[in-house]
Amino acid sequence: MRKLIGIVLALTLAFTSVAISTAQEGLTICFGFQDLETEFWVAGHRAITQTLRDQGVEVLEFNANEDPNRQLEQVRDCIAEGVDGIIIIPQDGDSAVTIVNEAQDADTPIAVFNRPPNDRERGIIVVADNEIITEQAVEFMAQKALRQYEITQEPITPLILVGALQDTNAIGRRDGFFNVIARYNERYPGMFKEPIEVATEWDAATALANLEAAITANPDVDFIFTSSDFLFPTIRSVLEPRGMWAPTGDPNHVIMGGLDGDATACMLIDQGYVDATGVQDLFLEAELTLSGILDAIEAGDYQPNAVLPDPGFALTAANIQYQRSDMWGCVLYDEGFLDN
Repeated sequence: MRKLIGIVLALTLAFTSVAISTAQEGLTICFGFQDLETEFWVAGHRAITQTLRDQGVEVLEFNANEDPNRQLEQVRDCIAEGVDGIIIIPQDGDSAVTIVNEAQDADTPIAVFNRPPNDRERGIIVVADNEIITEQAVEFMAQKALRQYEITQEPITPLILVGALQDTNAIGRRDGFFNVIARYNERYPGMFKEPIEVATEWDAATALANLEAAITANPDVDFIFTSSDFLFPTIRSVLEPRGMWAPTGDPNHVIMGGLDGDATACMLIDQGYVDATGVQDLFLEAELTLSGILDAIEAGDYQPNAVLPDPGFALTAANIQYQRSDMWGCVLYDEGFLDN
């Protein structure tokens, strides 16, 4: 809880509200989310709720605590209350389809923030291009690995911590990772060994147990990508006792990257432990979500349909001095969030 409060305080200091076009006083928006277990979700929640309330919108908040059935019931309650619109962060892509369909069938505009339904035909869907963003981060890592391979002629042993594969975000990140590995092995046959996959289910305890087992069985791992930055502390807890947690330039350095763009990732890139992270432009996504739902309400469009993409980018050890202010996690870090 203290960590979550720290994020909120840092965001209050660091950011003004996301810009949206017109005041929307008198409206009521239902905001349902699956939980606030990572920095990304807390920051997104803060950007959305603060901006709406600053515009005079009443926000009804519902935390489903990672229970998709509970979230569905909460959305049904919102529909029954006659809210003007709904924003959700769903538990997974399957449950999101059901929720979006129920809202639209009841002529209630709905927007989905960041975690898209498996069927994107209905609703306002705001989503990062997870596959491309992952490719950008892993490409930088692979370039470092290639230099290492050219010097040592020893193949690289890659490992990926995979998210819950019922989440389309996790699938896109896994695909992006494997795309880069395949391209490099095509150009430089034998550069990468067969990648090791570690299931996490977006859960730190699951990730810890599975990563411990994977590193014990494969102590030569020297290239790790985590599908979410929130697992970097878990990775450190496994690598550090084995002498594998070392900054770039150290012969024990494991080439490392992730995706999200949180404050910990920013700090670790500064310190040299992490080489790259794919960044979701959280505040662009919040702006797209709010503009989409409020414009639909204003236009009387009760069943709006649009996919609004976030192209994202990779923050790396090479560009951090130029692009750190573009990454939401670096803004938190530079505001002292990790000191809380």
